[in-house]
Amino acid sequence: KRRYGVQIGATNRDAVVSGDVAVLAVKPQVADEVLTEIGDVLAKRLVISVIAGVQLRKILEACAPQARVIRAMPNTPAMVGEGMTAMAIGPGIGEKEVTCARRIFESVGRVVSVDERFMDAVTGLSGSGPAYVFLMIEAMADGGVKMGLPRETANLLAAQTVLGAARMVIETGQHPARLKDQVASPGGTTIAGLHRLEQGGLRGVLIDAVEAATKRSQELGN
Repeated sequence: KRRYGVQIGATNRDAVVSGDVAVLAVKPQVADEVLTEIGDVLAKRLVISVIAGVQLRKILEACAPQARVIRAMPNTPAMVGEGMTAMAIGPGIGEKEVTCARRIFESVGRVVSVDERFMDAVTGLSGSGPAYVFLMIEAMADGGVKMGLPRETANLLAAQTVLGAARMVIETGQHPARLKDQVASPGGTTIAGLHRLEQGGLRGVLIDAVEAATKRSQELGN
């Protein structure tokens, strides 16, 4: 409180009335309850919702038709400044409000703007995506441990490999398939490993995971 000048409210209404921007960051299961409690207060503020699956329309109905609402989906790598946030801009939002929201999320990573119809897919891909990657890192490290590497070393090797590969995709702008082919020498170790991954259906399983998470996001919004 002293360092950042944070004001703490005893209720949701107390927390909202003290600022010009209200960030809705609650579980979708309690969204209706929260919106009922503070909807009238939100009508006079810029509202940024990070509630999974809850559409702009629903928030506007709880506030007022003229309310200014931006829907966003960040992810947990924001904790280390490497977050990925997608924003869907509601009606009546001016450039000043968009800039305000972008600055909030750019302080912890990258930001893209998308049409709201894509927000559930964003949730399934980048919103839930860190968990998929954590699982892959864990599995790769387990493979290293199985082959005799110490656990700490295997974890670092796997995590740094994923980090470096991701930066190569972003910084080179090349298609991931092209970068993959550059690693896979004819008759080498990498193509043998890739063959096994394809046999195990990794590609299809990851596509299925994004689809399943997207559908769950849609369900939560209904």
